[in-house]
Amino acid sequence: MQFIDLGAQRERIRDRLKAAIDRVVDEGRYILGPQVTEFENKLAAYIGTKHVVACANGTDALLLPLFAAGIGPGDAVFVPSFTFAATAEVVALTKAEPVFVDVDADSYNIDIASLEAAIAMIKAEGRLRPKAIIPVDLFGLAADYEAIMAIADREGLMVIEDAAQATGGSADGKMCGSFGTVGSTSFY
Repeated sequence: MQFIDLGAQRERIRDRLKAAIDRVVDEGRYILGPQVTEFENKLAAYIGTKHVVACANGTDALLLPLFAAGIGPGDAVFVPSFTFAATAEVVALTKAEPVFVDVDADSYNIDIASLEAAIAMIKAEGRLRPKAIIPVDLFGLAADYEAIMAIADREGLMVIEDAAQATGGSADGKMCGSFGTVGSTSFY
């Protein structure tokens, strides 16, 4: 039995897909055209953020804020131990070091006590500078952003929310993708 039948999904929306592709081709602007602007505006309204910037993929959406913040060699970025490879990969691409943090046994989101311990360990070692946290929202469940943002504020850390596994999820009246300093998602 096929778990995910992408062909059947595509067939249900084939006419709409073809029409959307035709609009882009007819417009002739494949980058930053009106369809991209429309998408960004609709996603910002849906998530409840002021801005959305479309990227080629979710990996780029995680990488760009790291580069923008100047994160690089000698920096530590805290990531959950249970995540897609790209969450840690983007940290390595900046030449910073990912520091894996254990996850909560019930939600599989980053564990707050383990995050505190990891930050304390990195500071005590003195080899790396703590710079950012990339919490991952999983299975539609937001990480504990009240605690994460309090830690980030206290420690001067950037929070790059990876909401790729929780688009449409919410907590405390906010949508996943709107909690961090920067939010990211993916539609893979």
